[in-house]
Amino acid sequence: MSVLVVGLNHKGAPLALLERTALTGDALVKMLHDIARADDVAGAVALSTCNRVEIYAEVGKFHGAVSAICELLSRHSGVPQAELTPCLYVHYEDRAVQHMLAVACGLDSMVVGESQVLGQLRQALRVAREQGTVSRVLSDVGSLALRTGKRAHTETAIGGTGASLVSVGLRAAARQLGAERAAADGEQQLAGRNVLVIGAGSMSGLAVASVARAGAAEIVVANRTRQRAERLAAGVGGQASDMADLVALMAAADLVVSCTGAPGHVITAEMVTAALARRAGRGPLVLLDLAMPRDVAPGVGDVPGVAVTDLDTLAADGNAGLRPGDSAVADVRQIVADELTAHLTAGRAASVAPTVVALRDKAAKVVDAELARLAGRLGDLDDSALTEVAKSMRRVADKLLHAPTVRVKELAGAPGADSYEDALRVLFDLDPATVQSVAQADAHLPGWADGGDQR
Repeated sequence: MSVLVVGLNHKGAPLALLERTALTGDALVKMLHDIARADDVAGAVALSTCNRVEIYAEVGKFHGAVSAICELLSRHSGVPQAELTPCLYVHYEDRAVQHMLAVACGLDSMVVGESQVLGQLRQALRVAREQGTVSRVLSDVGSLALRTGKRAHTETAIGGTGASLVSVGLRAAARQLGAERAAADGEQQLAGRNVLVIGAGSMSGLAVASVARAGAAEIVVANRTRQRAERLAAGVGGQASDMADLVALMAAADLVVSCTGAPGHVITAEMVTAALARRAGRGPLVLLDLAMPRDVAPGVGDVPGVAVTDLDTLAADGNAGLRPGDSAVADVRQIVADELTAHLTAGRAASVAPTVVALRDKAAKVVDAELARLAGRLGDLDDSALTEVAKSMRRVADKLLHAPTVRVKELAGAPGADSYEDALRVLFDLDPATVQSVAQADAHLPGWADGGDQR
């Protein structure tokens, strides 16, 4: 079984397509179960964020699994395969593991180095565990990715700039509001501005904290669940409101940051037009849409007096402050390489363990047979002498086997590792069935579930 990734992101798919394939809630869970039940698939994890949709799966056959996942992603999203397939990327085995590690570190994000994706990956793994779709291999690789992402943000400066989708978006929104200067040296971009944040999830929480640091004069949080809005607003001395009051709230705001998980549009052209009619000569209304699917309906940006910034707008400016050649990025890439190498080496060393066990088992049987033959020929040999002979023979066997067994473990992580293991089997005439017997889990043996002793 191997790890497979099938996905699409902001690099190769237009926002409109990402929007159509983004699945949340029950829709995501249903797709997850269907993929996990597909032929050639042993487990699945789905990562759906504002700029990527990825399926991580443990699979037995590459082509069958890719075909099944593509078909199910198309079926659940409603996007025809002919439209979806050209934008998909596929990673397999070692490259799939590397990709998950890079994603966890923020190397593959629209804003390089952002840390929010680490929490999103953690949540994706949690959902898969709760739904029973995550396999042991995916769980282990997921834990490795989370650990690697944490190392990246604690051991390097990749997150030192505080760059995130929210910070880049607010910088763009501030420019549209006329605050051309950057927020360097403690300058507050949103000083004197009224800000409305729609939604109360993790990204909304980051947005509320960010606009508060940027000096917003008034912060209002609107959410379908009033209690969550109140909790978020209380942290920055803001106010909470209901979604039913959006038109009035937009009329009083200079900047609207929307990042809900709603499946449909939250802000329409009609709502914005009605809000503008109440603004009584206020400046332009700036809308920052960070949601996927989009909260702001197409056409809103065409309304006079309104400026809209969404993920499409931010894509060109996404790597604010960080580029692939920056030292922080290079440091994180090295961490990914080190963690991947250690993971692959450990996995390959474990794969040769059954052969090593079988070799030592065969040697022990040869020694036992020779001791029995010796005892038969020298019947008058006392027990103490026979014990010493047995110890000597076993020490000789251990010393002879020490070098080849240690060396094959060392070579397990090198190119052509399988050939070394095969050579060991051939040279020592090991029975493949013996190797399998020490590799197979007890749960696969008859009577195991009933508590029978299979030894």
